[in-house]
Amino acid sequence: MTPPLRHDLPLPADLPFTYAAAVGAGVPRHVLGDLLLSGRLRRQLHGVYVDASAPDSPLLRAQALRLVVPEDYVVTDETAGWLAGAAMVLRPGSHLAVPPVTVFSRRTGYRLRNQLAVSGERRLLERDVHEVHGVLATTPLRTCLDLARLRPARLAIGAVDQLLRTRSFDVEEACEELGRFRGMRWVRQARELVPLGDARAESPPESALRLVMWRAGMPDPVPQLEVYDDEGRFLARADLAIPALRVLVEYDGEEFHGASQQPYDDARRETLAAEGWLVLVLRRHHVYGERRSCEELMWAVIAEARRTPHRVVGRVVRG
Repeated sequence: MTPPLRHDLPLPADLPFTYAAAVGAGVPRHVLGDLLLSGRLRRQLHGVYVDASAPDSPLLRAQALRLVVPEDYVVTDETAGWLAGAAMVLRPGSHLAVPPVTVFSRRTGYRLRNQLAVSGERRLLERDVHEVHGVLATTPLRTCLDLARLRPARLAIGAVDQLLRTRSFDVEEACEELGRFRGMRWVRQARELVPLGDARAESPPESALRLVMWRAGMPDPVPQLEVYDDEGRFLARADLAIPALRVLVEYDGEEFHGASQQPYDDARRETLAAEGWLVLVLRRHHVYGERRSCEELMWAVIAEARRTPHRVVGRVVRG
């Protein structure tokens, strides 16, 4: 457990505060830097901090946003998803450096002048906006449709899945609402991605891999498949599975699959291989970037599975 901040500092113990407010209250800049480096202070937003011992919650997020967002502006896009509880809607790596807040004004000609936020104007209907602990934000449904249009496809499908996981709307509702965006920029991408949304997906990279498989014409994968042995004993829950071919695709992210987790992951996958599953393990560079190779690697394991459909023992393939 992280110990609380020093009691001799004029900093709130359970409320977010801005860097400028802390310095103005007399906290030396080097002390703030030391607290951040030591993990006693957590960066909640750009320029907004909170005692690292304070548990994260929608209320705490809203309190942080209220420090930088005026009452008449609406939080949108990844920030709105984050506020709604879809933490993994943020872009990859943003757990290390939270991106600027995205806000829009519903009044023509007004822009927020604030170094902590990105702002602009957007046409929003009344039903597109809700209030979360005093902060106006686009609803998860509207946020989903915006990100499905405005982000690169491999990021957009992850955002769609993560917002579906809030359980505040479903794919059918999103597809129906998408009709009002006819003629708007990049709506064609949204028409492709929204029907593919799946609330079972647990991370954006899994969603990106599912999109690659769909676009490449591979067999439809099952997200988060629970795998059992012949006697009904639970073995594992796989990121993506093609049960008919006994193929599993696993994504190892740096945050949740580091060195300490590796022995457990290896043992689990060897157990799956012994039960006849062909397990492909992919990492970030296989999915994102100029030299991504996930499609070729997945086709290779599918081809192997089709050549040996009655194999007794599978294997683990690391990309």
